[in-house]
Amino acid sequence: MTSRLCSRLAYTRPAPVGIRLSGVIRPTATTTSTSKSFPPAANLAATRQQERYSSNSPMAPPSHARKKVTIKSLEALYRKGEPITMMTAHDFPSAYVCEAAGMEMILIGDSLAMVALGMNDTSEVTLDEMIVHCRSVSRAAASAFMVGDMPMGSYEISEEQAVQTAIRLVKEGRVQGIKIEGGQEITPTIRRIVKAGIPVVAHVGLTPQRQNALGGFRVQGKSMATAMKVYEDALAVQEAGAFMTVVEAVPAEIASIITKKLRIPTIGIGAGNGCSGQVLVQIDMLGNYPPGRSLPKFVKKYGDVWSESLRAIEQYKTEVKSREYPSPEYSYPTTKEVVEEFEKVVGEK
Repeated sequence: MTSRLCSRLAYTRPAPVGIRLSGVIRPTATTTSTSKSFPPAANLAATRQQERYSSNSPMAPPSHARKKVTIKSLEALYRKGEPITMMTAHDFPSAYVCEAAGMEMILIGDSLAMVALGMNDTSEVTLDEMIVHCRSVSRAAASAFMVGDMPMGSYEISEEQAVQTAIRLVKEGRVQGIKIEGGQEITPTIRRIVKAGIPVVAHVGLTPQRQNALGGFRVQGKSMATAMKVYEDALAVQEAGAFMTVVEAVPAEIASIITKKLRIPTIGIGAGNGCSGQVLVQIDMLGNYPPGRSLPKFVKKYGDVWSESLRAIEQYKTEVKSREYPSPEYSYPTTKEVVEEFEKVVGEK
């Protein structure tokens, strides 16, 4: 680890509380919320009124309270040999569920190009788009350590460009660290970003942004020569100042040996359980995709969000067509007298 890296030790932000009038929220008070505090009782009535009558009510604070995850706390997990949990998120809802589940790290990965924006691959997403998604995630992730991906085209031209990109991700995207793909060739850039005071997560093995140069999405490290390249890349990014590295699509035994030789944590994705932690793309592990989609070998499907979402939306469609929804239970009432008077007045016009 390097002492030059720093992270936020506390998280606070003003939370507006108000009521909805004519489709606009009129502020009534402002309070400061943290992961350990909730809105004062005096403001709960207004908040609940908004929740009752608004279709876009603010979410309540997470039910659990925990300290902000920092580089120091991640280092402590690494020293204890406790696996570090990381999950991707691309917007407020996907980050909110990660926060509620207690993820130590949230990666706003450039995979959002495909899973959130419908692009063909990660090379299409821009820095401005990444910043929008990072900022959305930051509003939900009060405790998790957030890492933003540096997209293709935002760091290769010069070290100065890379530092500017990293600064924008921190200042505008509100992340605590950045991730950059590459090995020995990217080490001067890593050094410059670290020197600027920004924590860096490296990424070795399969680097999706360079899939064309690699001949596609292929496992790295299966031969002696390629295994040594992954190892040398991992050593190089460590010496350049990265506080952690992702190891992607590398045989489990090779990744385990590399992990033992490093002084920084490794986060595996398709690299076996010998790494210091794991990361998965959230939409993959939740099963939030249509039948027939091809997935990498390493993805375990923990849920079936697609099927449940499809069932619910189809049921909604059926109930709307039959006028079963909305029933009186989901409608706002008024008095019989008002209805009769209204009908009479309208009928006279």
